[in-house]
Amino acid sequence: MNEALPDVPEVRVVGLPQLTSGFDLVDRLDLPMHLKVHGPLEPLGGEQLAQLAERINLRGRGGAGFPFHKKLRSVAETAIKRGVRPVVVVNGSEDEPACRKDTVLINRAPHLILDGALLCAEAMGARTLVVGVTRESTQRSMEAALAERGLNNGRRSALRARVQRNPVRMVTGAAASLIRSIDGGPAVPPGRKTSASKNGVGGAPTLLSNAETFAQLAIAARIGPERYGNTGLYDEPGTVMLTVSGAVTRPMVVEVPTGVPLRYVLQLAGAPPVPQGVLTGGYHGKWIDAATVNEAIVSRNSLDAVGGSLGAGAILPISQDTCPLGESLMVAKWLAEESAGQCGPCYLGLPAAARGLEDILNGGGPAALEAVKQVAKNVKRRGACSHPDGSAMFLESTVKAFTDDLAAHVLGNGCGRPVAGVLPLFEGGRAPTGIPGGGGEENGPSRQKIYVDWTLCRGHGLCADILPEVFQLGADGFPTVAQAQVPRFAEAKALRAVRRCPALALRIEDEAPQAKAPSRNLPVLSPGRGRRALGR
Repeated sequence: MNEALPDVPEVRVVGLPQLTSGFDLVDRLDLPMHLKVHGPLEPLGGEQLAQLAERINLRGRGGAGFPFHKKLRSVAETAIKRGVRPVVVVNGSEDEPACRKDTVLINRAPHLILDGALLCAEAMGARTLVVGVTRESTQRSMEAALAERGLNNGRRSALRARVQRNPVRMVTGAAASLIRSIDGGPAVPPGRKTSASKNGVGGAPTLLSNAETFAQLAIAARIGPERYGNTGLYDEPGTVMLTVSGAVTRPMVVEVPTGVPLRYVLQLAGAPPVPQGVLTGGYHGKWIDAATVNEAIVSRNSLDAVGGSLGAGAILPISQDTCPLGESLMVAKWLAEESAGQCGPCYLGLPAAARGLEDILNGGGPAALEAVKQVAKNVKRRGACSHPDGSAMFLESTVKAFTDDLAAHVLGNGCGRPVAGVLPLFEGGRAPTGIPGGGGEENGPSRQKIYVDWTLCRGHGLCADILPEVFQLGADGFPTVAQAQVPRFAEAKALRAVRRCPALALRIEDEAPQAKAPSRNLPVLSPGRGRRALGR
């Protein structure tokens, strides 16, 4: 049940390989083999590179799908306007249990990723390149690739290049988390949303994109936009890397041209002929039903049109003989555990949503269903990163996709099917620990909680300025949480926030660790003046 995927699962290709060229020859393409397979790469000017990315409609392959040419131009323009050198960051922090495509590329074709990153660095005059990873295998492979190219982080280097390893956490993969860790802070999002293109590493404009994106750029730069466009769809040319797992006999990473029917990819991995549902895009993605699978093709636009999501490129079918709500509950609990513990919508809302989904399975009736819908709605667009938004999208998709099972649980005695645990999670349902920064003293939660006294709070907002890791202000100018755990690295700032609150409305309490029985009730926070910390 919930078996973790290996770092490098089986790799397959549909059609002619591009990113996976040479995988049939060696396990890992070192620099000499990389050049034999792909050939040399000529540098391109900044505008040439942007035009290339625009002509092939290259979008970020990490989930958000932002047009790469717009990001490239934004970074270059900001750097010129400010007269500073930009920074290039490769995000290889693939920390979802169901995603391995970037991990495969870093382990087996690291130089293809570096090709794309170095093209951008040279075109924009960048003098710093950082590759963010979270796994030991990806760290070893990328550090070896940098050494093979003679790149290092020495002060006298024309291009300072290094690998930044962070803990395996869902929030670590957020762009803001990676930038913060590169600057020496913890690998969690800051309290305020900022644009990396304008204010990234060290305050410099930063071109940050996912590992596959840079690899795709390197392929296009070698073969040109016309030849690149001969593969896949006209409006979404090229190939896509997918991780296929769940109820399949052969979990795999597969490179496919856009336009390939989704059902063919599922058959390749040994999925059930008629799956009960398919989770597309990973654990921040959306479910589609069996009938919709037959309509869908592998492309961002097609999956969006049928209610799915390409997202992080994870495809997870489940069979007819398992409870889809029970399978989703295990993921919802994991998503709640992955919170950075910094803002109420995530720290309080996601566990509340998971408990609500559990209440539905335990016969909570229509009230439990409405509570889940309300909590999922309330956490969106209120967090310090995209984790609560993606988690809410997953929960909303779950209750929308499996209406028959939902009715059986809400109105009857359940669907009668077991939970097989086919959706992969890390061992024990949690991310691995014991790596640098992973669950250590600095990054873990403290035993302190900070509380807002609503009878005293006047909405000055100073707490959000001093302690953005915990407090954000709602539309009415008051904090959005009534109580929150203080991250260990923010203890000093929490104390400062308490001392400087003009209304003396904050207090900190040390909590001795104790085992508590899990509550099945949704949290109701002290509203104070008619305000609620959730549901605003």
